[in-house]
Amino acid sequence: MTSYDIEYGKADVTVYRTNAAPLRGLTRVPESDFVGRENNIFAARVDVQVLGAGFLAAYTEGDNSEVVATDTMKNFVYASALTFEGSTHEAFAGSLALRFLETWPHLETLRVTCTELPFVSLSHLLHSRSRGDASYAEVTASRAGGDPAITEARSGRQGMQLVKLSGSSFAQFVRDDYTTLPEMIDRPLYIHFDAYWRYADPADAAGDRIGRYVAPEQLRDLCARVFDDFNSRSIQHLVHEMGRRALERFPQLGEVAFEAQNRLWDMALTSETDEQVKVYTDPRGTYGRIGLVMRRE
Repeated sequence: MTSYDIEYGKADVTVYRTNAAPLRGLTRVPESDFVGRENNIFAARVDVQVLGAGFLAAYTEGDNSEVVATDTMKNFVYASALTFEGSTHEAFAGSLALRFLETWPHLETLRVTCTELPFVSLSHLLHSRSRGDASYAEVTASRAGGDPAITEARSGRQGMQLVKLSGSSFAQFVRDDYTTLPEMIDRPLYIHFDAYWRYADPADAAGDRIGRYVAPEQLRDLCARVFDDFNSRSIQHLVHEMGRRALERFPQLGEVAFEAQNRLWDMALTSETDEQVKVYTDPRGTYGRIGLVMRRE
């Protein structure tokens, strides 16, 4: 007897939709100046995963009669982007997942992820491609014996990089014969991190009830504010405070999560006349990793 877990799909489908619906009407928060965007360019990298045993015969017998070609999926993403009426990446991922299941009734479960390809508007016509942090949306939809419905949704902000020159420490950790790291009572701290969150009511992720929608830019700005004003004793301490304040600020969220990396520079030189003047260099290839998930009870 053999059991199977199978999936297939299309990856890295890039779409650049012009003149999408603007994002407006957000609930303002004191940690962020973000109030919306015009969406003159609404761009994303889309991945589609089809799940379920309905096309097992393609693997075991070479029978492709139930297989939707991944090239067809790509074209379907393009067509869906053209008619998309929403203003958020969560809404696009959700509508895309549901349309897949409605169009091909033999598909059981589908997962769609959308990663923003961000542009900064310099004018109504001119835009600059940004290589910084970007929004992320992941939606799973299933028919589960009935009409297609979204069963899981996760939002995020990926690729954030922040440096704080003072106000962080790391001391009183385990010391033994293998330990060479000195204790640091006050240190610069450079972190790369991603933040993710789930709504207590998954329907809030789509942005239809715009007053309850948390824009990824708002949560990014909240994390930056925490980093700026919080004297942390470790990255673990820092991301916990970010999560605590996020759940406090946004009661509609049921879960927040962080994946962080310690990218603190290596010291190269210190000025002989002013110890505040230093030169750093990129660290060795290894780095510390920190993860945290916080759920509201």
